[in-house]
Amino acid sequence: MTNPTYSISDLARELDITTRTIRFYEEQGMLCPERRGLERVYSARDKVTLKLILRGKRIGFSLAECRDLIGLYDPTGDNQKQLTTMLTKIAERRAQLDQQLLDIEQMQLELDTAEERCKAALSKSL
Repeated sequence: MTNPTYSISDLARELDITTRTIRFYEEQGMLCPERRGLERVYSARDKVTLKLILRGKRIGFSLAECRDLIGLYDPTGDNQKQLTTMLTKIAERRAQLDQQLLDIEQMQLELDTAEERCKAALSKSL
């Protein structure tokens, strides 16, 4: 049985991204499709790599972090280091989001205060 292959348009359609996005990750050295003439031919591994990049970007990982995590993948199945690193990065990202949430809540309080002062000043001038 042969491994499935994909054209750039197949991957773009299947993952709901643009072909330009795929070419960008290729330019970054994160995808290495075979070439058949001028056509790019992506493997099942390329598809998995692309899914991992997209998932990493969705949860806020940088491209460098995605590259590092993908680089830790061990095809023999021993992915303890990759999984441990992923858990560390998740914890770091969660801490960043918690801090951003606190910052947003503080900003909302400051906006409420400024709004109340403006309303009070307006009511005094009427």
